Amino acid sequence: MLGFVGDVGDLAKLVMAAEGTRSMPGGRAALEHELADCLWSVLILARRYEVDLATVFTKTMGELEEIISARLDSQPGQ
Repeated sequence: MLGFVGDVGDLAKLVMAAEGTRSMPGGRAALEHELADCLWSVLILARRYEVDLATVFTKTMGELEEIISARLDSQPGQ
């Protein structure tokens, strides 16, 4: 988990570099590598704690879609 936290920090720096707000060596290849590292960590954590990511991801995205749709529907001028 601590490695994942470090990887997320590295990813944040690379995203800032990709957006032009920070200088960071490695460019796109480094960003791609760090994204893969973070995904690997999430997969390992899910396996360790017996989380069915496919099911939970689908459920969570459905819930988010409902929340976002409700907010958009309640905006004035709709």
